[in-house]
Amino acid sequence: MKSVFTDKATIPSEKDLEIALGVTYNIWQHLSDFTKKQYPDAIEEWNFSSEKFGWSFRLKDKKRVIIYLLPRDQYFKVAFVFGDKATDAILESTIVDSIKTEIKAAKKYAEGRGIRIDIKDQMLVADIEKLIAIKVAY
Repeated sequence: MKSVFTDKATIPSEKDLEIALGVTYNIWQHLSDFTKKQYPDAIEEWNFSSEKFGWSFRLKDKKRVIIYLLPRDQYFKVAFVFGDKATDAILESTIVDSIKTEIKAAKKYAEGRGIRIDIKDQMLVADIEKLIAIKVAY
């Protein structure tokens, strides 16, 4: 499933985002704000990777992306890439088992293990906050 925003010529506006995400828009805003509180120097960036994937939003430090926010129709995905130390911290944390299972199953690349999590309601927000804190710490 690709981004709800696929026009390379048009960077999504805040209003476009609010309409596309519907009830999950406030959760997107919360996670974006939470990331900026954890890492105040975070750089915000919309990125168009390809026709296949469309537009995505990232919050990053100078070298790496802290969190990817991937807009879909009436929901969004969060994506992370975790190195070994962060992965170990997650597996030892109180984060929900379904996320731990996904991390264990994720293919390991040079930059780490990547996971994507659908956000359709408030259910995983506390766990996503823990993932953000771990990502910033490691």
